[in-house]
Amino acid sequence: MDLALLRTFVTVHRAGSFTRAAALLGLSQPAVTSQIRTLERQLGRPLFLRQARGVTPTSIGDELAHKAAPHLDALVEIAEFGLDDDSSSGTLHLAGPPEFTAERLLPALAELTGDDGQGSALRVSFGTAEEVLEGLAAGHHDLAVSTARPRGALLSATALCDEEHVLVAAPRWADRLGAGRPGGKPVQGLERIPVVEVHESLPFVSRYWASVFDARPTAPGAVIVPDLRAVLACTVAGAGLAVLPRYLCADPVERGEVVVLHEPAVPPLRTYFLVVRTGTLAMPQVARAHEWLQKAADDWC
Repeated sequence: MDLALLRTFVTVHRAGSFTRAAALLGLSQPAVTSQIRTLERQLGRPLFLRQARGVTPTSIGDELAHKAAPHLDALVEIAEFGLDDDSSSGTLHLAGPPEFTAERLLPALAELTGDDGQGSALRVSFGTAEEVLEGLAAGHHDLAVSTARPRGALLSATALCDEEHVLVAAPRWADRLGAGRPGGKPVQGLERIPVVEVHESLPFVSRYWASVFDARPTAPGAVIVPDLRAVLACTVAGAGLAVLPRYLCADPVERGEVVVLHEPAVPPLRTYFLVVRTGTLAMPQVARAHEWLQKAADDWC
């Protein structure tokens, strides 16, 4: 069986589209279509169901991708980096949300690079859940952390950890409300405090209000900045209230820079998933990082 045909097949399987696969391979769409038809003729079975938007693999297509993809990935690894005495070395391409990646993932993976420079090289990309999953499916990343569980057989997800969200503000706001007593009743007057958020839609605050107060927030966003670390900095400076991951604001809370305004009996949670392309855990550097992060996550929960 022609390896070039298999490479095209695996790329289409991962991309879910002849058009996207053609762009990734640097080929024309007719060339990709022709190669898939040739492979289907050789196998005597259809590999994809053509649909209005992209393609869906048949059961035979999924089985072939599961068997072939790890070996093709390994061949690409050899072609790019050559043979090495340490089979776990190579470059690991990681993607995830900026704050969680910076605060959790990178410190956990730092040892994988090796203090002698002989470990795995690390390349990191930031993005939304949709962006990192699309990049992973297209082969741009080896490993991704996402707050959304992917659908379909192309990507495999493992629950990594839960992130607890807390409602915080600078002490001067808490003093006005008489808040900052963990376990107390919901504070009054929250609608009078400006909101600091990552997006105009107020995703963190809206989720918290719906889960804890069964209501919608009424205050508009006073400061909108697309990074939770910047949201924290603005909150410490007194710009308003914010809903933040507990791990991110634990130290400022302990130092008294911000105060927890309310401690619900059941705090809102968000789950992070560790995601790979199906079959790629056969690659040593991917498997090692996957295992490393799962162990590290035991201390995060």
